[in-house]
Amino acid sequence: MTLEETTSKVQHLATKKSGAIGSKIKFQFDEGVIFLNDSVSPNVVSNVDEQADCTVRMSLSNFNKLMSGDMNAMGAFMMGKIKVDGDMSIAMKLSNLF
Repeated sequence: MTLEETTSKVQHLATKKSGAIGSKIKFQFDEGVIFLNDSVSPNVVSNVDEQADCTVRMSLSNFNKLMSGDMNAMGAFMMGKIKVDGDMSIAMKLSNLF
């Protein structure tokens, strides 16, 4: 999936499960970023690189595998496929979103 398609999918999931994270999180890829502000209603999803409480860095391909359930987040983190900066507890809430 492209960054635009992935952003659209995140928007759909975030709208469906609004408030599941309750914070600002940024997903950073080589192709760009997806910023999710789930601390406001309605939540905001964009490709603007804004300040977040937690930044998750990974490949876009692995992010799509994570969203589809083809990748285990904890295993990927332990293998270094996911890097987290900021509040780790927010990253742990991602399972509520996906």
